[in-house]
Amino acid sequence: MNEAVKTRKTGGRFMLETVATTPIFTREQFTEEQKEIKKMVIDFCKEKVFPKRERIEGKDLDLTISLLREMGELGLLSIDIPERLGGMEMNKVTGTIVAEALSSAASAAFTVTASTQTGIGMLPIVWFGNKEQQGKYLPRLSTGEWIGAYALTEPSSGSDATSAKTVAKLSDNGSHYILNGEKQFITNGGIADVYTLFAQVDGEKFSAFIIECKTDGFEVGPEEHKMGSQGSSTTSLKLTNVKVPVENLLGNVGDGATIAFNVLNQGRLKLGSHVIGGCKLVINSALEYALERRQFGQPIAHFDAIRKKFAEMTIRTYALDSLIYRTVAEIDEAVSQLDKTEPSYYLKMGKTMELFAIESSISKVLGSETMGFCADEGVQILGGYGFIEEYPMAQVYRDCRIDRIWEGTNEINRQIVTGYFMKKALMGEIPIRERIAERSAFLESNEEIAPHSPLSRQMGMVEAGKQLVMMVFNEALNEFGQDLKNEQMLGEALADSLMDIYATDSSIARVNQQLTSNGQSTVLLQIAQALTAESSLRILNRSLLSLNDIYHGEVPTDMLEIYSEFQQKMLPRADVSQLKREIAEHVYAQKKYPF
Repeated sequence: MNEAVKTRKTGGRFMLETVATTPIFTREQFTEEQKEIKKMVIDFCKEKVFPKRERIEGKDLDLTISLLREMGELGLLSIDIPERLGGMEMNKVTGTIVAEALSSAASAAFTVTASTQTGIGMLPIVWFGNKEQQGKYLPRLSTGEWIGAYALTEPSSGSDATSAKTVAKLSDNGSHYILNGEKQFITNGGIADVYTLFAQVDGEKFSAFIIECKTDGFEVGPEEHKMGSQGSSTTSLKLTNVKVPVENLLGNVGDGATIAFNVLNQGRLKLGSHVIGGCKLVINSALEYALERRQFGQPIAHFDAIRKKFAEMTIRTYALDSLIYRTVAEIDEAVSQLDKTEPSYYLKMGKTMELFAIESSISKVLGSETMGFCADEGVQILGGYGFIEEYPMAQVYRDCRIDRIWEGTNEINRQIVTGYFMKKALMGEIPIRERIAERSAFLESNEEIAPHSPLSRQMGMVEAGKQLVMMVFNEALNEFGQDLKNEQMLGEALADSLMDIYATDSSIARVNQQLTSNGQSTVLLQIAQALTAESSLRILNRSLLSLNDIYHGEVPTDMLEIYSEFQQKMLPRADVSQLKREIAEHVYAQKKYPF
Protein backbone atom coordinates (compact mmCIF):
# COMPACT_ATOMS: atom_id res chain seq x y z
CA MET A 1 0.00 0.00 0.00
CA ASN A 2 1.09 3.56 -0.65
CA GLU A 3 3.61 4.73 1.93
CA ALA A 4 1.76 8.02 2.28
CA VAL A 5 -1.20 6.31 3.91
CA LYS A 6 -0.79 6.46 7.66
CA THR A 7 -2.07 3.46 9.60
CA ARG A 8 -5.27 4.24 11.45
CA LYS A 9 -5.89 1.67 14.16
CA THR A 10 -9.64 2.12 14.17
CA GLY A 11 -12.43 3.72 12.18
CA GLY A 12 -14.10 7.03 12.97
CA ARG A 13 -10.74 8.77 13.35
CA PHE A 14 -11.64 11.22 10.60
CA MET A 15 -13.58 13.11 13.28
CA LEU A 16 -10.36 13.67 15.25
CA GLU A 17 -7.74 14.24 12.56
CA THR A 18 -7.48 17.71 11.05
CA VAL A 19 -8.65 17.66 7.44
CA ALA A 20 -5.91 17.33 4.79
CA THR A 21 -3.08 16.98 7.32
CA THR A 22 -2.73 13.21 6.85
CA PRO A 23 -2.37 11.84 3.30
CA ILE A 24 -5.12 9.59 1.99
CA PHE A 25 -5.07 7.05 -0.83
CA THR A 26 -6.90 8.04 -4.03
CA ARG A 27 -7.19 6.70 -7.58
CA GLU A 28 -4.41 9.05 -8.66
CA GLN A 29 -2.03 6.67 -6.82
CA PHE A 30 -2.98 3.45 -8.63
CA THR A 31 0.07 1.35 -9.50
CA GLU A 32 0.82 0.35 -13.08
CA GLU A 33 -0.26 -3.20 -12.27
CA GLN A 34 -3.59 -1.95 -10.92
CA LYS A 35 -4.12 0.15 -14.04
CA GLU A 36 -3.44 -2.90 -16.21
CA ILE A 37 -5.92 -5.01 -14.22
CA LYS A 38 -8.52 -2.25 -14.54
CA LYS A 39 -7.98 -2.16 -18.31
CA MET A 40 -8.26 -5.95 -18.54
CA VAL A 41 -11.62 -5.91 -16.74
CA ILE A 42 -12.95 -3.03 -18.85
CA ASP A 43 -11.84 -4.73 -22.06
CA PHE A 44 -13.49 -7.99 -21.00
CA CYS A 45 -16.73 -6.24 -20.11
CA LYS A 46 -16.89 -4.20 -23.31
CA GLU A 47 -15.93 -7.07 -25.61
CA LYS A 48 -17.64 -10.03 -23.93
CA VAL A 49 -20.48 -8.76 -21.76
CA PHE A 50 -21.75 -5.45 -23.17
CA PRO A 51 -22.74 -6.86 -26.60
CA LYS A 52 -24.74 -9.64 -24.88
CA ARG A 53 -26.49 -7.61 -22.21
CA GLU A 54 -29.94 -8.08 -23.77
CA ARG A 55 -29.56 -11.86 -23.57
CA ILE A 56 -28.33 -11.52 -19.99
CA GLU A 57 -31.30 -9.31 -19.11
CA GLY A 58 -33.55 -11.97 -20.66
CA LYS A 59 -32.19 -14.39 -18.04
CA ASP A 60 -29.97 -16.49 -20.30
CA LEU A 61 -28.32 -18.01 -17.23
CA ASP A 62 -26.20 -20.44 -19.27
CA LEU A 63 -24.62 -17.42 -20.97
CA THR A 64 -24.00 -15.76 -17.61
CA ILE A 65 -22.31 -18.90 -16.27
CA SER A 66 -20.10 -19.16 -19.35
CA LEU A 67 -19.05 -15.52 -18.95
CA LEU A 68 -18.21 -16.15 -15.29
CA ARG A 69 -15.98 -19.03 -16.37
CA GLU A 70 -14.21 -16.73 -18.82
CA MET A 71 -13.62 -14.35 -15.92
CA GLY A 72 -12.24 -17.31 -14.00
CA GLU A 73 -9.79 -18.07 -16.80
CA LEU A 74 -8.50 -14.49 -16.52
CA GLY A 75 -8.07 -14.88 -12.75
CA LEU A 76 -10.74 -12.28 -12.01
CA LEU A 77 -12.75 -14.57 -9.73
CA SER A 78 -9.77 -15.36 -7.52
CA ILE A 79 -8.71 -11.90 -6.33
CA ASP A 80 -9.36 -12.91 -2.69
CA ILE A 81 -8.34 -16.58 -2.95
CA PRO A 82 -5.08 -17.54 -1.16
CA GLU A 83 -2.08 -18.16 -3.41
CA ARG A 84 -1.63 -21.65 -1.94
CA LEU A 85 -4.99 -22.55 -3.49
CA GLY A 86 -4.14 -21.05 -6.85
CA GLY A 87 -5.68 -17.64 -6.22
CA MET A 88 -4.28 -14.16 -6.82
CA GLU A 89 -4.70 -13.00 -3.18
CA MET A 90 -4.55 -9.32 -4.01
CA ASN A 91 -5.24 -6.44 -1.68
CA LYS A 92 -8.64 -4.86 -1.21
CA VAL A 93 -7.81 -1.77 -3.26
CA THR A 94 -7.24 -3.99 -6.29
CA GLY A 95 -10.49 -5.82 -5.56
CA THR A 96 -12.24 -2.45 -5.46
CA ILE A 97 -10.74 -1.48 -8.80
CA VAL A 98 -12.08 -4.72 -10.31
CA ALA A 99 -15.51 -4.12 -8.76
CA GLU A 100 -15.69 -0.60 -10.17
CA ALA A 101 -14.50 -1.68 -13.61
CA LEU A 102 -17.23 -4.35 -13.85
CA SER A 103 -19.76 -1.56 -14.27
CA SER A 104 -18.38 -0.92 -17.77
CA ALA A 105 -20.44 -3.93 -18.89
CA ALA A 106 -23.54 -1.74 -18.40
CA SER A 107 -25.30 -4.84 -17.05
CA ALA A 108 -26.31 -4.65 -13.41
CA ALA A 109 -27.54 -8.24 -13.61
CA PHE A 110 -24.13 -9.56 -14.62
CA THR A 111 -22.39 -7.37 -12.03
CA VAL A 112 -24.71 -8.74 -9.33
CA THR A 113 -24.00 -12.34 -10.35
CA ALA A 114 -20.24 -11.84 -10.56
CA SER A 115 -19.95 -9.85 -7.34
CA THR A 116 -21.98 -12.48 -5.50
CA GLN A 117 -19.59 -15.13 -6.77
CA THR A 118 -16.45 -13.29 -5.67
CA GLY A 119 -17.95 -11.83 -2.51
CA ILE A 120 -20.56 -13.52 -0.37
CA GLY A 121 -20.35 -16.68 -2.49
CA MET A 122 -16.68 -17.29 -1.66
CA LEU A 123 -15.53 -15.12 1.21
CA PRO A 124 -17.16 -17.12 4.03
CA ILE A 125 -15.10 -20.14 2.96
CA VAL A 126 -11.97 -18.04 2.32
CA TRP A 127 -12.13 -16.44 5.75
CA PHE A 128 -13.68 -19.08 7.96
CA GLY A 129 -13.24 -22.40 6.15
CA ASN A 130 -10.71 -24.96 7.34
CA LYS A 131 -8.02 -26.27 4.98
CA GLU A 132 -10.15 -29.19 3.85
CA GLN A 133 -13.14 -26.95 3.05
CA GLN A 134 -10.97 -24.41 1.27
CA GLY A 135 -9.21 -27.10 -0.73
CA LYS A 136 -12.48 -28.71 -1.79
CA TYR A 137 -14.52 -25.65 -2.75
CA LEU A 138 -12.34 -22.65 -3.54
CA PRO A 139 -10.48 -23.99 -6.61
CA ARG A 140 -13.82 -24.78 -8.28
CA LEU A 141 -15.39 -21.47 -7.24
CA SER A 142 -12.38 -19.45 -8.40
CA THR A 143 -12.59 -20.87 -11.93
CA GLY A 144 -16.35 -20.60 -12.20
CA GLU A 145 -16.70 -24.38 -12.48
CA TRP A 146 -18.98 -24.04 -9.46
CA ILE A 147 -21.22 -21.07 -8.67
CA GLY A 148 -21.56 -19.83 -5.11
CA ALA A 149 -24.45 -18.30 -3.17
CA TYR A 150 -25.15 -17.00 0.33
CA ALA A 151 -28.37 -17.93 2.12
CA LEU A 152 -29.08 -15.68 5.08
CA THR A 153 -32.45 -13.96 4.54
CA GLU A 154 -35.69 -15.78 5.39
CA PRO A 155 -39.37 -15.00 4.77
CA SER A 156 -39.68 -13.66 8.33
CA SER A 157 -36.16 -12.29 8.92
CA GLY A 158 -34.22 -9.78 6.86
CA SER A 159 -32.37 -7.04 8.72
CA ASP A 160 -32.75 -9.04 11.95
CA ALA A 161 -30.85 -11.95 10.42
CA THR A 162 -29.92 -13.71 13.65
CA SER A 163 -33.60 -14.33 14.39
CA ALA A 164 -33.64 -16.90 11.58
CA LYS A 165 -36.04 -19.81 11.98
CA THR A 166 -34.11 -22.41 9.95
CA VAL A 167 -32.94 -25.03 12.45
CA ALA A 168 -30.10 -27.55 12.51
CA LYS A 169 -30.05 -30.59 14.79
CA LEU A 170 -27.08 -32.90 15.26
CA SER A 171 -27.90 -36.50 14.37
CA ASP A 172 -27.88 -39.15 17.09
CA ASN A 173 -24.65 -40.66 15.77
CA GLY A 174 -22.99 -37.20 15.49
CA SER A 175 -22.11 -37.63 11.80
CA HIS A 176 -24.30 -34.92 10.33
CA TYR A 177 -26.71 -32.06 11.00
CA ILE A 178 -30.35 -32.22 9.91
CA LEU A 179 -31.59 -28.86 8.58
CA ASN A 180 -35.16 -27.70 8.12
CA GLY A 181 -36.41 -24.28 7.06
CA GLU A 182 -36.70 -21.75 4.24
CA LYS A 183 -34.55 -19.02 2.74
CA GLN A 184 -35.72 -16.09 0.63
CA PHE A 185 -34.25 -13.70 -1.97
CA ILE A 186 -31.10 -15.76 -2.56
CA THR A 187 -28.94 -14.21 -5.29
CA ASN A 188 -27.49 -16.89 -7.61
CA GLY A 189 -29.99 -19.23 -5.95
CA GLY A 190 -31.04 -20.89 -9.20
CA ILE A 191 -27.54 -21.45 -10.60
CA ALA A 192 -25.44 -22.13 -7.51
CA ASP A 193 -23.65 -25.39 -6.83
CA VAL A 194 -22.66 -24.51 -3.27
CA TYR A 195 -24.31 -22.31 -0.65
CA THR A 196 -23.16 -20.77 2.62
CA LEU A 197 -26.36 -21.20 4.61
CA PHE A 198 -27.20 -20.02 8.12
CA ALA A 199 -29.28 -21.92 10.67
CA GLN A 200 -29.92 -22.15 14.40
CA VAL A 201 -28.24 -25.20 15.90
CA ASP A 202 -30.67 -26.62 18.45
CA GLY A 203 -32.85 -23.63 17.69
CA GLU A 204 -30.61 -21.10 19.43
CA LYS A 205 -26.97 -21.18 18.25
CA PHE A 206 -26.70 -19.19 15.02
CA SER A 207 -24.27 -21.07 12.77
CA ALA A 208 -23.13 -21.40 9.15
CA PHE A 209 -22.97 -24.46 6.93
CA ILE A 210 -21.65 -25.28 3.45
CA ILE A 211 -24.39 -27.07 1.48
CA GLU A 212 -24.15 -28.53 -2.01
CA CYS A 213 -27.17 -28.10 -4.27
CA LYS A 214 -27.63 -31.82 -4.99
CA THR A 215 -28.11 -32.72 -1.34
CA ASP A 216 -31.32 -34.69 -0.74
CA GLY A 217 -34.15 -32.55 0.63
CA PHE A 218 -32.60 -29.31 -0.68
CA GLU A 219 -35.10 -27.61 -3.02
CA VAL A 220 -34.56 -24.48 -5.10
CA GLY A 221 -37.68 -22.39 -5.65
CA PRO A 222 -38.78 -20.63 -8.87
CA GLU A 223 -37.08 -17.51 -10.13
CA GLU A 224 -38.42 -14.30 -8.63
CA HIS A 225 -39.82 -11.65 -11.02
CA LYS A 226 -37.95 -8.54 -9.92
CA MET A 227 -38.19 -4.81 -10.60
CA GLY A 228 -34.53 -4.65 -11.66
CA SER A 229 -31.46 -6.82 -12.25
CA GLN A 230 -33.85 -9.11 -14.02
CA GLY A 231 -31.11 -11.16 -15.64
CA SER A 232 -29.68 -12.31 -12.31
CA SER A 233 -30.98 -15.38 -10.52
CA THR A 234 -32.97 -14.82 -7.33
CA THR A 235 -34.86 -17.70 -5.74
CA SER A 236 -36.14 -19.10 -2.48
CA LEU A 237 -34.74 -22.28 -0.91
CA LYS A 238 -36.53 -24.98 1.05
CA LEU A 239 -34.79 -27.47 3.31
CA THR A 240 -36.59 -30.62 4.39
CA ASN A 241 -34.53 -32.95 6.57
CA VAL A 242 -31.37 -31.97 4.68
CA LYS A 243 -28.40 -33.97 5.96
CA VAL A 244 -25.22 -31.89 6.09
CA PRO A 245 -21.99 -33.66 7.13
CA VAL A 246 -20.48 -32.26 10.33
CA GLU A 247 -17.34 -31.44 8.37
CA ASN A 248 -19.42 -28.88 6.45
CA LEU A 249 -20.02 -26.76 9.54
CA LEU A 250 -18.26 -23.45 8.78
CA GLY A 251 -16.23 -22.31 11.76
CA ASN A 252 -17.69 -23.38 15.08
CA VAL A 253 -21.23 -23.76 16.35
CA GLY A 254 -22.45 -20.26 17.23
CA ASP A 255 -20.08 -18.43 14.84
CA GLY A 256 -22.88 -17.49 12.45
CA ALA A 257 -23.17 -13.84 13.43
CA THR A 258 -19.41 -13.29 13.17
CA ILE A 259 -19.32 -14.92 9.73
CA ALA A 260 -22.41 -13.14 8.45
CA PHE A 261 -21.54 -9.64 9.56
CA ASN A 262 -17.86 -9.73 8.60
CA VAL A 263 -18.84 -10.79 5.10
CA LEU A 264 -21.52 -8.08 4.96
CA ASN A 265 -18.95 -5.42 5.95
CA GLN A 266 -16.93 -6.39 2.87
CA GLY A 267 -20.12 -6.46 0.79
CA ARG A 268 -20.97 -2.91 1.81
CA LEU A 269 -17.61 -1.69 0.62
CA LYS A 270 -17.93 -3.60 -2.65
CA LEU A 271 -21.39 -2.17 -3.30
CA GLY A 272 -20.00 1.32 -2.95
CA SER A 273 -17.23 0.36 -5.38
CA HIS A 274 -19.61 -1.00 -8.01
CA VAL A 275 -21.76 2.11 -8.06
CA ILE A 276 -18.83 4.50 -8.58
CA GLY A 277 -18.58 3.14 -12.09
CA GLY A 278 -22.35 3.18 -12.49
CA CYS A 279 -22.55 6.87 -11.58
CA LYS A 280 -19.93 7.72 -14.18
CA LEU A 281 -21.75 5.72 -16.87
CA VAL A 282 -24.99 7.58 -16.12
CA ILE A 283 -23.25 10.95 -16.33
CA ASN A 284 -21.63 10.03 -19.65
CA SER A 285 -24.85 8.67 -21.16
CA ALA A 286 -26.96 11.64 -20.03
CA LEU A 287 -24.29 14.05 -21.25
CA GLU A 288 -24.22 12.54 -24.73
CA TYR A 289 -27.98 13.06 -24.96
CA ALA A 290 -28.00 16.56 -23.44
CA LEU A 291 -25.33 17.87 -25.82
CA GLU A 292 -27.30 16.63 -28.84
CA ARG A 293 -30.92 17.22 -27.78
CA ARG A 294 -32.01 20.71 -28.86
CA GLN A 295 -34.90 22.73 -27.48
CA PHE A 296 -35.65 26.42 -28.04
CA GLY A 297 -32.75 26.61 -30.49
CA GLN A 298 -29.93 25.23 -28.35
CA PRO A 299 -28.70 21.97 -26.75
CA ILE A 300 -30.52 21.38 -23.46
CA ALA A 301 -27.11 21.02 -21.77
CA HIS A 302 -26.78 24.80 -21.95
CA PHE A 303 -29.85 25.48 -19.83
CA ASP A 304 -28.98 26.53 -16.29
CA ALA A 305 -31.17 23.87 -14.66
CA ILE A 306 -29.42 21.12 -16.64
CA ARG A 307 -25.98 22.51 -15.79
CA LYS A 308 -26.96 22.19 -12.14
CA LYS A 309 -27.83 18.52 -12.60
CA PHE A 310 -24.51 17.62 -14.22
CA ALA A 311 -22.56 19.60 -11.64
CA GLU A 312 -24.32 17.93 -8.72
CA MET A 313 -23.91 14.42 -10.19
CA THR A 314 -20.21 15.15 -10.72
CA ILE A 315 -19.66 16.59 -7.23
CA ARG A 316 -21.38 13.65 -5.52
CA THR A 317 -19.55 11.08 -7.63
CA TYR A 318 -16.19 12.74 -6.94
CA ALA A 319 -16.91 12.67 -3.20
CA LEU A 320 -17.97 9.02 -3.31
CA ASP A 321 -14.87 8.06 -5.26
CA SER A 322 -12.68 9.90 -2.75
CA LEU A 323 -14.12 8.26 0.35
CA ILE A 324 -14.32 4.72 -1.10
CA TYR A 325 -10.65 4.43 -2.00
CA ARG A 326 -9.63 6.18 1.20
CA THR A 327 -11.61 3.66 3.25
CA VAL A 328 -10.43 0.55 1.41
CA ALA A 329 -6.80 1.66 1.58
CA GLU A 330 -7.00 2.29 5.32
CA ILE A 331 -8.47 -1.18 5.85
CA ASP A 332 -5.76 -2.66 3.62
CA GLU A 333 -3.09 -0.90 5.65
CA ALA A 334 -4.53 -2.14 8.94
CA VAL A 335 -4.87 -5.71 7.63
CA SER A 336 -1.29 -5.64 6.32
CA GLN A 337 -0.07 -5.47 9.93
CA LEU A 338 -1.46 -8.97 10.61
CA ASP A 339 0.58 -12.16 10.34
CA LYS A 340 -0.72 -14.22 7.41
CA THR A 341 0.86 -17.38 8.77
CA GLU A 342 -1.28 -17.37 11.92
CA PRO A 343 -4.13 -19.91 11.89
CA SER A 344 -6.48 -17.15 13.09
CA TYR A 345 -5.41 -14.70 10.35
CA TYR A 346 -8.80 -14.42 8.65
CA LEU A 347 -10.65 -14.17 11.93
CA LYS A 348 -8.36 -11.30 12.92
CA MET A 349 -8.84 -9.75 9.49
CA GLY A 350 -12.60 -9.78 10.03
CA LYS A 351 -12.18 -8.11 13.42
CA THR A 352 -9.87 -5.52 11.85
CA MET A 353 -12.42 -4.77 9.15
CA GLU A 354 -15.10 -4.41 11.81
CA LEU A 355 -13.05 -1.58 13.32
CA PHE A 356 -13.96 0.34 10.16
CA ALA A 357 -17.67 -0.52 10.25
CA ILE A 358 -18.55 3.19 10.33
CA GLU A 359 -16.72 3.87 7.07
CA SER A 360 -18.01 0.65 5.45
CA SER A 361 -21.62 1.60 6.18
CA ILE A 362 -21.01 5.16 4.99
CA SER A 363 -19.66 3.73 1.73
CA LYS A 364 -22.80 1.63 1.28
CA VAL A 365 -25.29 4.38 2.09
CA LEU A 366 -23.64 7.18 0.14
CA GLY A 367 -22.83 4.81 -2.71
CA SER A 368 -26.38 3.59 -3.13
CA GLU A 369 -27.92 7.04 -2.67
CA THR A 370 -25.49 8.73 -5.04
CA MET A 371 -26.30 6.08 -7.65
CA GLY A 372 -30.01 6.59 -7.04
CA PHE A 373 -29.61 10.35 -7.37
CA CYS A 374 -27.67 10.05 -10.63
CA ALA A 375 -30.17 7.57 -12.08
CA ASP A 376 -33.10 9.84 -11.19
CA GLU A 377 -31.41 12.88 -12.73
CA GLY A 378 -30.47 10.80 -15.77
CA VAL A 379 -34.13 9.94 -16.38
CA GLN A 380 -35.10 13.58 -15.90
CA ILE A 381 -32.48 14.86 -18.35
CA LEU A 382 -33.72 12.44 -21.03
CA GLY A 383 -37.28 13.52 -20.32
CA GLY A 384 -39.85 11.28 -22.00
CA TYR A 385 -37.08 9.18 -23.51
CA GLY A 386 -35.84 8.44 -20.02
CA PHE A 387 -39.11 6.63 -19.39
CA ILE A 388 -38.82 4.45 -22.51
CA GLU A 389 -37.18 1.03 -22.21
CA GLU A 390 -35.34 1.42 -25.54
CA TYR A 391 -33.19 4.08 -23.90
CA PRO A 392 -30.66 3.23 -21.15
CA MET A 393 -31.98 5.20 -18.18
CA ALA A 394 -35.15 3.22 -17.51
CA GLN A 395 -33.22 0.03 -16.82
CA VAL A 396 -30.60 1.87 -14.74
CA TYR A 397 -33.40 3.40 -12.66
CA ARG A 398 -34.97 -0.01 -12.02
CA ASP A 399 -31.68 -1.80 -11.42
CA CYS A 400 -30.22 0.56 -8.83
CA ARG A 401 -33.23 0.71 -6.52
CA ILE A 402 -32.22 -2.52 -4.76
CA ASP A 403 -28.91 -0.95 -3.71
CA ARG A 404 -30.61 0.89 -0.86
CA ILE A 405 -32.10 -2.38 0.42
CA TRP A 406 -29.58 -5.20 0.28
CA GLU A 407 -26.31 -5.51 2.21
CA GLY A 408 -28.38 -4.13 5.09
CA THR A 409 -30.98 -1.46 4.38
CA ASN A 410 -29.78 2.13 4.46
CA GLU A 411 -31.86 2.62 7.59
CA ILE A 412 -29.95 -0.20 9.30
CA ASN A 413 -26.62 1.11 8.04
CA ARG A 414 -27.34 4.59 9.38
CA GLN A 415 -27.96 3.03 12.78
CA ILE A 416 -24.66 1.14 12.42
CA VAL A 417 -22.84 4.44 11.78
CA THR A 418 -24.37 6.05 14.87
CA GLY A 419 -24.15 2.89 16.99
CA TYR A 420 -20.48 2.24 16.34
CA PHE A 421 -19.64 5.91 16.85
CA MET A 422 -21.48 5.80 20.18
CA LYS A 423 -19.66 2.60 21.15
CA LYS A 424 -16.28 4.11 20.29
CA ALA A 425 -17.14 7.27 22.23
CA LEU A 426 -18.23 5.35 25.33
CA MET A 427 -15.09 3.18 25.18
CA GLY A 428 -12.83 6.19 24.78
CA GLU A 429 -11.62 5.30 21.27
CA ILE A 430 -13.14 8.58 20.08
CA PRO A 431 -12.66 11.01 22.98
CA ILE A 432 -15.65 13.27 22.46
CA ARG A 433 -15.46 14.95 25.86
CA GLU A 434 -11.78 15.79 25.45
CA ARG A 435 -12.52 17.44 22.12
CA ILE A 436 -15.45 19.33 23.59
CA ALA A 437 -13.08 20.69 26.23
CA GLU A 438 -11.21 22.33 23.36
CA ARG A 439 -14.39 23.91 21.97
CA SER A 440 -14.04 27.37 23.52
CA ALA A 441 -10.46 27.75 22.31
CA PHE A 442 -11.50 26.57 18.85
CA LEU A 443 -14.40 29.03 18.61
CA GLU A 444 -12.28 31.93 19.84
CA SER A 445 -9.40 31.24 17.46
CA ASN A 446 -9.21 32.84 14.03
CA GLU A 447 -6.09 30.90 13.07
CA GLU A 448 -6.31 29.29 9.64
CA ILE A 449 -5.53 25.58 9.27
CA ALA A 450 -3.52 26.00 6.08
CA PRO A 451 -3.03 29.73 5.37
CA HIS A 452 -1.35 29.12 2.01
CA SER A 453 -3.99 26.72 0.70
CA PRO A 454 -6.83 28.06 -1.48
CA LEU A 455 -9.06 25.70 0.52
CA SER A 456 -8.12 27.07 3.93
CA ARG A 457 -11.61 28.44 4.64
CA GLN A 458 -13.23 25.16 3.56
CA MET A 459 -10.91 23.24 5.88
CA GLY A 460 -11.97 25.49 8.74
CA MET A 461 -15.64 24.89 7.93
CA VAL A 462 -15.13 21.13 8.03
CA GLU A 463 -13.31 21.31 11.36
CA ALA A 464 -16.08 23.47 12.79
CA GLY A 465 -18.58 20.89 11.55
CA LYS A 466 -16.71 18.12 13.37
CA GLN A 467 -16.74 20.11 16.61
CA LEU A 468 -20.44 20.92 16.26
CA VAL A 469 -21.48 17.34 15.50
CA MET A 470 -19.44 15.99 18.41
CA MET A 471 -21.09 18.53 20.69
CA VAL A 472 -24.56 17.46 19.53
CA PHE A 473 -23.61 13.79 19.84
CA ASN A 474 -22.42 14.40 23.39
CA GLU A 475 -25.68 16.17 24.27
CA ALA A 476 -27.58 13.18 22.86
CA LEU A 477 -25.52 10.77 24.96
CA ASN A 478 -26.06 12.86 28.07
CA GLU A 479 -29.82 12.83 27.50
CA PHE A 480 -30.39 9.26 26.32
CA GLY A 481 -27.25 7.27 27.22
CA GLN A 482 -27.17 3.90 25.47
CA ASP A 483 -30.90 4.30 24.77
CA LEU A 484 -29.78 6.63 21.99
CA LYS A 485 -29.93 3.52 19.78
CA ASN A 486 -33.72 3.62 20.13
CA GLU A 487 -33.96 7.28 19.05
CA GLN A 488 -33.76 6.38 15.40
CA MET A 489 -34.74 9.71 13.85
CA LEU A 490 -32.07 11.44 15.92
CA GLY A 491 -29.63 8.63 15.09
CA GLU A 492 -30.26 9.08 11.37
CA ALA A 493 -29.63 12.83 11.60
CA LEU A 494 -26.33 12.23 13.42
CA ALA A 495 -25.32 9.56 10.89
CA ASP A 496 -26.10 11.87 7.98
CA SER A 497 -23.89 14.57 9.50
CA LEU A 498 -21.05 12.09 10.01
CA MET A 499 -21.43 11.01 6.39
CA ASP A 500 -21.37 14.59 5.13
CA ILE A 501 -18.21 15.24 7.13
CA TYR A 502 -16.47 12.09 5.87
CA ALA A 503 -17.34 12.80 2.23
CA THR A 504 -16.25 16.44 2.43
CA ASP A 505 -13.12 15.69 4.46
CA SER A 506 -12.09 13.02 1.95
CA SER A 507 -12.75 15.25 -1.05
CA ILE A 508 -10.82 18.22 0.35
CA ALA A 509 -7.91 15.93 1.25
CA ARG A 510 -7.89 14.51 -2.27
CA VAL A 511 -8.09 17.91 -3.95
CA ASN A 512 -5.40 19.32 -1.68
CA GLN A 513 -3.07 16.43 -2.56
CA GLN A 514 -3.63 17.00 -6.27
CA LEU A 515 -3.01 20.72 -5.93
CA THR A 516 0.20 20.03 -4.05
CA SER A 517 1.47 17.48 -6.53
CA ASN A 518 0.09 18.81 -9.81
CA GLY A 519 -0.44 22.50 -9.28
CA GLN A 520 -3.71 24.37 -9.03
CA SER A 521 -6.70 22.97 -10.87
CA THR A 522 -9.64 25.37 -10.96
CA VAL A 523 -12.37 22.78 -11.36
CA LEU A 524 -11.13 20.71 -8.41
CA LEU A 525 -11.22 23.79 -6.21
CA GLN A 526 -14.72 24.51 -7.43
CA ILE A 527 -15.87 20.99 -6.53
CA ALA A 528 -14.38 21.28 -3.03
CA GLN A 529 -15.89 24.73 -2.50
CA ALA A 530 -19.38 23.78 -3.65
CA LEU A 531 -19.40 20.50 -1.72
CA THR A 532 -18.22 22.17 1.49
CA ALA A 533 -20.75 24.99 1.23
CA GLU A 534 -23.74 22.69 0.85
CA SER A 535 -22.61 20.04 3.34
CA SER A 536 -21.96 22.75 5.96
CA LEU A 537 -25.50 24.08 5.56
CA ARG A 538 -26.93 20.57 5.90
CA ILE A 539 -24.88 19.95 9.06
CA LEU A 540 -25.99 23.24 10.58
CA ASN A 541 -29.62 22.49 9.82
CA ARG A 542 -29.51 18.94 11.17
CA SER A 543 -27.64 20.02 14.28
CA LEU A 544 -30.26 22.59 15.18
CA LEU A 545 -33.08 20.12 14.55
CA SER A 546 -31.24 17.50 16.61
CA LEU A 547 -30.79 19.89 19.54
CA ASN A 548 -34.52 20.58 19.43
CA ASP A 549 -35.12 16.82 19.41
CA ILE A 550 -32.82 16.32 22.42
CA TYR A 551 -34.31 19.22 24.39
CA HIS A 552 -37.90 18.67 23.19
CA GLY A 553 -38.09 22.09 21.55
CA GLU A 554 -36.62 23.98 24.53
CA VAL A 555 -32.95 24.38 23.62
CA PRO A 556 -31.11 26.20 26.43
CA THR A 557 -30.04 29.75 25.65
CA ASP A 558 -26.35 29.06 26.23
CA MET A 559 -26.52 26.13 23.80
CA LEU A 560 -28.13 28.34 21.16
CA GLU A 561 -25.38 30.90 21.67
CA ILE A 562 -22.72 28.24 21.09
CA TYR A 563 -24.61 27.08 18.01
CA SER A 564 -24.58 30.65 16.68
CA GLU A 565 -20.80 30.80 17.07
CA PHE A 566 -20.46 27.63 14.99
CA GLN A 567 -22.83 29.13 12.47
CA GLN A 568 -20.48 32.07 11.97
CA LYS A 569 -17.61 29.71 11.16
CA MET A 570 -19.64 27.42 8.90
CA LEU A 571 -21.84 29.71 6.82
CA PRO A 572 -20.53 29.57 3.24
CA ARG A 573 -19.15 32.59 1.45
CA ALA A 574 -19.36 31.27 -2.07
CA ASP A 575 -21.53 31.69 -5.15
CA VAL A 576 -22.47 28.01 -5.33
CA SER A 577 -24.64 28.47 -8.40
CA GLN A 578 -21.76 29.97 -10.36
CA LEU A 579 -19.41 27.24 -9.14
CA LYS A 580 -21.84 24.64 -10.47
CA ARG A 581 -22.11 26.38 -13.84
CA GLU A 582 -18.34 26.28 -14.22
CA ILE A 583 -18.08 22.66 -13.08
CA ALA A 584 -20.71 21.69 -15.65
CA GLU A 585 -18.89 23.55 -18.42
CA HIS A 586 -15.72 21.63 -17.58
CA VAL A 587 -17.62 18.34 -17.81
CA TYR A 588 -19.11 19.46 -21.13
CA ALA A 589 -15.68 20.28 -22.51
CA GLN A 590 -14.44 16.80 -21.62
CA LYS A 591 -17.68 15.21 -22.91
CA LYS A 592 -17.55 12.71 -20.03
CA TYR A 593 -17.06 12.45 -16.29
CA PRO A 594 -13.52 13.87 -16.19
CA PHE A 595 -11.92 12.46 -13.04
